[in-house]
Amino acid sequence: MDDPKEGDLHTGDTAPPPFRAAVEALRSARLRPQIEVETTRAPQRLAPHAYALEATVVDGDQDLADGRLVLLHDPAGHDAWHGTFRLVTLVRAELEPEMAADPLLPEVCWSWLTGALQARGLTYGEPSGTVTRASSHYFGGLSARPAASQIEIRASWTPREGLGGVPDTAAHLASWCDLLAQVAGLPPAGPGDASVVTLPQRRGPQSR
Repeated sequence: MDDPKEGDLHTGDTAPPPFRAAVEALRSARLRPQIEVETTRAPQRLAPHAYALEATVVDGDQDLADGRLVLLHDPAGHDAWHGTFRLVTLVRAELEPEMAADPLLPEVCWSWLTGALQARGLTYGEPSGTVTRASSHYFGGLSARPAASQIEIRASWTPREGLGGVPDTAAHLASWCDLLAQVAGLPPAGPGDASVVTLPQRRGPQSR
């Protein structure tokens, strides 16, 4: 993982120990090699303390999917969260138009998020989010381009806190990367994931 300083706007020495421990776990997490993760500037108004990561699923010189994961912490607790930590995510990938037209696609994509968390034995609360699909059609000077479709998952959930009030953020990050890989159409990471259904790889991945 890259130098974390850019994402450390709210993770200095004055941050509460549970938040510092949660961030350190994110930094030390080991992830599958196709996913490149780096820190990014964290939002400043969502919570007293925040830390953000960006990730890209890479296959050679092609980007298959990308996303952002933000860890929020309010030591005083938050009524809507029912806890002191919250994870917020955005995941995006391009799809074949036929797949984007599937009426069950939003429900399936949401189940991938919850399934990724459950597959690692994680407990969480207050999940919420949206699944959006969009299509682009090109005209005039761009008419040679094929129609493109994109899926976007926006979600948040409250990770259950463990010893010392610290959630297992490394495991939550790993499950989020499982979701990214699934949306990108990568094969399962291990034999235990053989039953996971993934999106077919999108047509014409974006070159890096």
